[in-house]
Amino acid sequence: MFVKIEPRPEPSKTMRYLSPLIAAFLMLVSGVILFTFLGKNPIAAFHAFFIEPVNDLYGIGELFIKAAPLMLIGTGLSIGFRAGIWNIGAEGQLAIGALFGGYIAIIFHNSTGFFVLPLMVLAGALGGCVWASIPAFLKTVFNANETLVTLMLNYVAILLLALLVHGPLKDPDGYGFPQSILFGDSAMLPILMEGTRLHLGVLLVLAGVVIGWIFLMKSFAGYQIQVAGLAQKAASYAGFQYKKLIWTGLLAGGVTAGIAGVFEIAGPIGQLLPSVSPGYGYAAIIVAFVGRLHPGGIILSSLLMALLYLGGESGQMNLDLPSAVTGVFQGLLLFYLLATDFLIYYRLRINARHREVI
Repeated sequence: MFVKIEPRPEPSKTMRYLSPLIAAFLMLVSGVILFTFLGKNPIAAFHAFFIEPVNDLYGIGELFIKAAPLMLIGTGLSIGFRAGIWNIGAEGQLAIGALFGGYIAIIFHNSTGFFVLPLMVLAGALGGCVWASIPAFLKTVFNANETLVTLMLNYVAILLLALLVHGPLKDPDGYGFPQSILFGDSAMLPILMEGTRLHLGVLLVLAGVVIGWIFLMKSFAGYQIQVAGLAQKAASYAGFQYKKLIWTGLLAGGVTAGIAGVFEIAGPIGQLLPSVSPGYGYAAIIVAFVGRLHPGGIILSSLLMALLYLGGESGQMNLDLPSAVTGVFQGLLLFYLLATDFLIYYRLRINARHREVI
């Protein structure tokens, strides 16, 4: 007796959109079980992890601050993913974007001009674009695997940022700590709401998500990307230039990740540090797929992922939970999403009994 896997003749479109909700529910159930095994009261742990972080205005502001880079990066990555271009390098592109933008803030530290912040954003976009162009070039010229190249470049970018912050960009009056000088007011994003850290970057990110939706759903280039992702041979037959789409997909992710890096250092951080991201570039991959590569879904999934970050911090402070618990929840969410997606397109049969199991 053995299990046979066979494709479903007509995968359910309804379940395709419900599966992220099912995956999130299963993640929560698994979390309750996990809290129990750790010796914590499941109800108290659930409250501390998912309710307490957003039970006031300040917490809601923090939720959107955490969600903003995930939204922006997830939107950029979804453009490449829809074309079948697997950019796993958003973490490194974010770091380089922060480095480029932070260097502008350091150069114009004493300036009060309004141009500093826009120049930082442009520099960050350029930095992310430059870093993403490396795998794009290697892919289109040498057919290098973009997944491996973008992944490896993450380590190069993060170590390069750490090297410069420990060296030339280190604050000479920082008592030896590896950090840059604090940015001036002209290099900081304005606060939108008193009593919170909610900044202008959140609104700009939402505008960026709308632009991403218009590009994907309403432009001819977006149509080409979607066709190439569904059937590359058909796209080539129609005259679409796949190499151009590779550049578009990778650079879209690089630009959005670079801008997200600038918003981090010009928002909640306020300076360059050896690490400016708790893993947003990797988490945004989960966000993109939980959101079904659609900007609207990405907004919702980024809020969920941001809540996991806040819940992890709250769990550490209030329940003495390990810091790895956030990564565990992220992994569970992705695992259940992949499992439910598999069952949408395939079913299992036990051949010995000739009956369907799932």
